[in-house]
Amino acid sequence: MNKEDTIILFDLDGTLIDSTDAILESFHFAFKDQDFQFKGSDQDIKDEIGYPLDVMFETLGAPKEKVWDFVDSYKSHYRLISQAKTTLLPGATESVKEASQIARLAIVTTKTTQYSIEMLENFGIFKYFETIIGRQEVQNPKPHPEPILNALKKMDANKHKNCYMIGDTKLDLIAANEAGIKSIGVLCGYGKEEELRKYTKNIATNSLNAIKLIKHSLN
Repeated sequence: MNKEDTIILFDLDGTLIDSTDAILESFHFAFKDQDFQFKGSDQDIKDEIGYPLDVMFETLGAPKEKVWDFVDSYKSHYRLISQAKTTLLPGATESVKEASQIARLAIVTTKTTQYSIEMLENFGIFKYFETIIGRQEVQNPKPHPEPILNALKKMDANKHKNCYMIGDTKLDLIAANEAGIKSIGVLCGYGKEEELRKYTKNIATNSLNAIKLIKHSLN
């Protein structure tokens, strides 16, 4: 099958990279910087990963009128530590390289676009992606289908091609379903298998095995 006929969209956090330490540290920095007594746990923070930062902070108890101050504090710290405290997940590099042999690739994330680009460049895999759709490119982040549809539009792709979204949370899978494309849930991130199976029949242990599933379906 022609590589041009297949599109693979990757989520970032929990799918290709593990930035849990950087995320948690930056949340705690923001809470302290904004003089806010956070009464939850690290697990409460991790349960919200995948949503936009403003939504996360509000869900975690930050005053609605000050949410963007919290986001600014978070970002000021995250940009300093993110690369040092982020690693590629097992099989991530191999999955991207294998995927690039059979498909055109893009990133669809709720992360800041520039941070995402810098991270991918740091890991030496940015060159494999045609476009990066981050928080700045959309009005409605995942689980809304807008990020996926935006990526497909930028790639001049249509729904008649083989389009896949690979992600670790229900947000990725719901967005894929709403956008009318196929999805694969991976278990290497923040979503639980029982929850992911509510939105897709395709489950893989990590992104590399997700690519193997796609290869098998294309043969």
